[in-house]
Amino acid sequence: MKKAIIIGAGPAGLTAAYQLLKETDIHPIIIEESEFIGGISRTAEYKGNRMDLGGHRFFSKNEQVNDIWKELMPLQGAPAKDDLMLGREKPLTEGGPDPEQTDEVSLIRTRVSRIFFLRKFFDYPISMKPETFINMGFVRTMKAGFGYLYSCVVKRKENSLEDFYINRFGKPLYSMFFEDYTEKLWGVHPSKIAPDWGAQRVKELSLGKVIADFLRHLFNPNYKTDSTSLIEQFMYPKKGPGQLWEKMASEIEKMGGEIYFGQKATAVLTENGQISGITCTKVTNGGSAEEKLTDEQTTYTGDYYFSTMPVKDLVLSMGDTVPAKVHDIAKDLPYRDFITVGLLVNKLLIKNLTKMKTVNNIVPDCWIYIQERDVRIGRLQIFNNWSPYMPAHNEDTVWMGLEYFCSEGDDMWNMSSEDFIKFAISELVKIDIVKEEDVLDATHIRVKKAYPAYFGTYKQFDQVESYLSSFDNLFCLGRNGQHRYNNMDHSMLTAIEAVNAIKAGSTDKTAIWNVNTEKEYHEEKEA
Repeated sequence: MKKAIIIGAGPAGLTAAYQLLKETDIHPIIIEESEFIGGISRTAEYKGNRMDLGGHRFFSKNEQVNDIWKELMPLQGAPAKDDLMLGREKPLTEGGPDPEQTDEVSLIRTRVSRIFFLRKFFDYPISMKPETFINMGFVRTMKAGFGYLYSCVVKRKENSLEDFYINRFGKPLYSMFFEDYTEKLWGVHPSKIAPDWGAQRVKELSLGKVIADFLRHLFNPNYKTDSTSLIEQFMYPKKGPGQLWEKMASEIEKMGGEIYFGQKATAVLTENGQISGITCTKVTNGGSAEEKLTDEQTTYTGDYYFSTMPVKDLVLSMGDTVPAKVHDIAKDLPYRDFITVGLLVNKLLIKNLTKMKTVNNIVPDCWIYIQERDVRIGRLQIFNNWSPYMPAHNEDTVWMGLEYFCSEGDDMWNMSSEDFIKFAISELVKIDIVKEEDVLDATHIRVKKAYPAYFGTYKQFDQVESYLSSFDNLFCLGRNGQHRYNNMDHSMLTAIEAVNAIKAGSTDKTAIWNVNTEKEYHEEKEA
């Protein structure tokens, strides 16, 4: 029986194993550095409170991806706890599981994301509601309007992410809602970032699109937008994204697949244009800032190799056989790391001024983009709104995730857990979101290489891609495996395309690398 060695138990690696078992006779072996399933899409738990590290909406325009999600975690057939309490109606699936009776169920949740700027809320994506203009004020509104009109007439050559945003929103709106947040996220100014990130994340969204959708809704209340960034509802596992990936891992093992934890790929062996093996070193606290290598090593060999590890680490693990130019480009590929503070509070200072009903009338947001320039926090998640089953006590506490973007070794990364928690709480107090005396508990989690970045040597990445594609039996998958800011569905699709190539006996990797790059993928829903 042929074997596939898969580096990483995140969405891409797991999907590769799952598809191999369902559609081929190839035996998958997954080697995972950490102690967890799900990669950066895992669900962390602290004293019964569950945390989604980064926020993961389950939405895709690809029906095969949707079918896999529903197969593993069927859609709810009865109301969730908070919907029952508030009398909210959600679309239910006939014969679907009851979330009050079972855990293996996906909920239908309402997407609410807003921007917090000037100590006020703005819809995200930007909307044409009167509140937007009232909160902006007359002068800012006029500047934004004329700036947008100017951007419609005078288009900038898109050499940077700054150009990308200004062409779609105008310079005043870009300065208000994108410039500072983007610099928080990446650590460099948008003028120094390639426009690719905007094409993959903001996609077809623009102020013109927002206006068009507003007019269609005005004249046709039943109109449904086709823009990913504007989708109003999404699927979400009852206990967070990690629950679904843990279920997939369980199914993989039931079908005969193997998963090994604490295995850090430290050497990638090559021979005659093929990968011949992966040497792993046993680690403790794998993938965390406290990771430690042991002396125990294991070499895994197979016929096919799937890598979801960071491209930088993959290339450096290949040793001195890598061409010098490719080695240097990969060595300097940039990444952003991630810190989240789980914060449990009695109540919030910010009020729910919307018409949306919530438990204890907390704000309805899943996450809030913090645009305030006097704090370093980037996003604030409210886990109660992702699922009422994420907090241990949904009825009388608010469970939040305070998200910070940083670089390994910088001042934020090097803070002790205790100091960072104090710092994070002080920031929420400063911008009038909580009172310090309302804080009940907190925890602190660091994640390495959460975001592959689009500056530095990234502009030469095509040389690295070409080199890796030259190995017939190597398939690079997922976010870090392709150094591309893929969503979960994109990561899954890279795995699906790789398995399709193996089934077809093809060594052409084009379809795998093209996931989340072609405009048609973003805008067309497959039949």
